[in-house]
Amino acid sequence: MRHPSIGIRATATAVLGAVAVATGLAAPVSAQPSYDSYVALGDSFVAGPGIPPASSGEDCGRSQSNYPHLVAEALGVREFTDVSCSGAVSADLAGQQVTPLTRTAVPPQYDALRPDTDLVTVGIGGNDVGLVALAVSCINVAPPPNGTSCSDTDAAGPDPITTTIDAFAPVYREITEEIRTRSPRARILFVGYPTGIRDGGCFPEQRIWPQDATYLESAIEHLDVAMEKQVSAAGAEFVDLRASTVGHDACAAPDQRWMEGVLPTSPAIPLHPNAAGHRNAADQVLGAVRRAPSS
Repeated sequence: MRHPSIGIRATATAVLGAVAVATGLAAPVSAQPSYDSYVALGDSFVAGPGIPPASSGEDCGRSQSNYPHLVAEALGVREFTDVSCSGAVSADLAGQQVTPLTRTAVPPQYDALRPDTDLVTVGIGGNDVGLVALAVSCINVAPPPNGTSCSDTDAAGPDPITTTIDAFAPVYREITEEIRTRSPRARILFVGYPTGIRDGGCFPEQRIWPQDATYLESAIEHLDVAMEKQVSAAGAEFVDLRASTVGHDACAAPDQRWMEGVLPTSPAIPLHPNAAGHRNAADQVLGAVRRAPSS
C-alpha cells in the first residue's frame, strides 16, 4: 500500500466504552454524525513524534497515540488513513516530501484523499511560517542581557513573523478548495496550534526570556487567528486549541504540562505536544465533529 492506513470497524457499545475509558474520550452517542472514511493531514503537531507507540514502517514520526488515531477510535470509522508527517509544509500536501531525519521520500498527502472520504482533519502552517525555528531562536541559556532576544526586531518596520503569517494565510483557502475537489463529500476541520508558553514565560525553567515568551506566543496566536479566518471564509471548520490548553503550556508543572519545553519531561520531541496534549486535541476535535456541521 502506498499509504499507511488502518481499518477500524464499529463494534459493540461495550467495546466502544472501553476505548473511551482507555483514551479518556467520551464514548460516541447515537445522535452524533457517522463517518466511514477519515483522512488526517498535517505536520509534526498532528503526527506526534516521540510519543509511544510509534507507527511501524514509516519515517514521518507518526504515533499511534496521536489525536487522529484517538479520534478515529472514538468515532469507530471503518477506514482511517493518517498521512501526517513531521517537518511537513503546505507544499508537501501536493508534492513529494523528503523526511527530515531519514531523508526518505514520502508521497503527497493529498493522494490519500478519495471521492468517498467523508471526514478530513488538517494541521499545517507552522513550518511554512517558521514557528519552531522562531522558538529555537528564542532560547537563551543566560539571563538578559547576555544573549540575543528573538523579539528584538526593527521597531520602525513591520514585524517579520506577522508579515510572513499574513502572506501565507490565503494558502488555507487553497488547501480547503483542493480537499473539496478531491473529496467533495468530506467534512473538513482545520486544527489550530495549542498554547505553547504563557505570557512572560518562566525563565529559567524554560530558557526563554519573558519578552520573548510573550512574543513567541503572540506569533502562535496570530497564525491561529489567520487560519480560522481563512478556513471559515472557505466553508471549512476550525478547531481552536488555545483556550483548552491555557495553563497546560511548557511552563506548567510536569503533571499538568501538555506542551513540552526545551528539555521534555514526557515522551515527545522538544517544543511539541505530549500524549496528554494529543488527548486534549482529540477531545476538542470530537466535540466539533459531534456538533452539527457548519452551514
